[in-house]
Amino acid sequence: MVKAANILVIDDEQVMRDSCRQILAKEGYKVRLADDGAGGLSAFKEESFHAVILDIRLPGMNGMEVLAQIKEESPETPVIIITGYASIESAVESIKHGAFEYLAKPFTPEELRVSVSKAIKSRRRYFESLYLHQELKRQSEFDMVVGISEGMKKVMDIVNQVSPADSTVLIIGESGTGKELIAKEIHNHSLRKDAPFVVVDCGALVETLFESELFGHVKGSFTGAYVTKHGRFEVANGGTIFLDEIGHISLNIQAKLLRVIQEREVTRIGSSKSIKVDVRILAATNEDLSLCVKEGKFREDLFYRLSVVPLHIPPLRERKEDIPLLVNHFLYKYNRRAKKQIVSINRDVLRALTQYDWPGNIRELENTIERAVVLSKGDKIELDSLIYHGISSRPSLLSPNDGRYKNLEEVESEYIRTILQVHHGNRSQTAKILGIDRKTLLNKIKKYDLK
Repeated sequence: MVKAANILVIDDEQVMRDSCRQILAKEGYKVRLADDGAGGLSAFKEESFHAVILDIRLPGMNGMEVLAQIKEESPETPVIIITGYASIESAVESIKHGAFEYLAKPFTPEELRVSVSKAIKSRRRYFESLYLHQELKRQSEFDMVVGISEGMKKVMDIVNQVSPADSTVLIIGESGTGKELIAKEIHNHSLRKDAPFVVVDCGALVETLFESELFGHVKGSFTGAYVTKHGRFEVANGGTIFLDEIGHISLNIQAKLLRVIQEREVTRIGSSKSIKVDVRILAATNEDLSLCVKEGKFREDLFYRLSVVPLHIPPLRERKEDIPLLVNHFLYKYNRRAKKQIVSINRDVLRALTQYDWPGNIRELENTIERAVVLSKGDKIELDSLIYHGISSRPSLLSPNDGRYKNLEEVESEYIRTILQVHHGNRSQTAKILGIDRKTLLNKIKKYDLK
């Protein structure tokens, strides 16, 4: 049983609410009560609950309507329907619409305890199946980029179609959107899944060593070549090679890579022997390669070879409906890692996380939640754990205020104030970030009265 799990009980009978609270509190659960559907939904939007106990007959909004809204907003939350014998038929119907199970009134304390325990375990399994590493031969982190947004549904559709094929895929997206995770998923669902998946970070490799890394070298072929080295293409033979940030490679290496794609063979540096390789190529970029082609920075023939199937991953700011799902995953992940029991997130925190544009995408979101978990002192993440990161519950600097856009001085004043707050009043650091000298910053602080 998970201690300190948060349970919401929605029932219009005070005796039933009190009974549920007493039974569950003895088990170590936190319990919140609501006497009608509207109140229950209001509570549900304020906190994160591990399970909901819901009476199907409520004044005003009935239980089925409440169930529908809960499952729409948080499909992973198990809802236990409680009902009188006369409503068993509707309770069964609720199961078809997403309820976890139902309990017929009157039920025993043990029945309630067992049902809640099973519900919490089902929620845990849901997250484990979606997000946590599985103890499999091939682990996949694709869950970190999956979401309910239309953009990600399109990505998933393409992934499902292209994975069994052997086509070259060019994955396009900003840094931190999960391009490598998508590549792993394609590999793990391909016919090559039992063969190697080799990653080449083209942005991190030194140009002089690039050819050696990709194609290998023989002993003595150049200074420092003390042993024969197998290149990444050889290592990936039979499997998949993932060329991350492909736009960073030089025209010279591009020409040699094109030959590998066409001939399906590599030649080590210092050798005249060609080595046949059977490798599926996946590539990724955060650049507009078509523009690079026009500028003469990227070979047109290689571009067309790599982009047989182009796959665009939307940035997080364009799929904000996925943020709560990702937040829950990272909260669960870092709860375990930090050995904490943070059971909920302040409503303002979730709003702030959703409003923020996440220039670093999923990677930045994960880092933010990790810090928030580490810094939180209680069992709930509050807004002050995020403010220093530059996230707040306030509207965007550029948002209209009472139907009026802010003038330049208002935007500048608020922006300087925000940077000062983020860096705890450190004026030298603030001036550096703003790209101005300290004297200019001091003048602006005085001008806008930002003391």
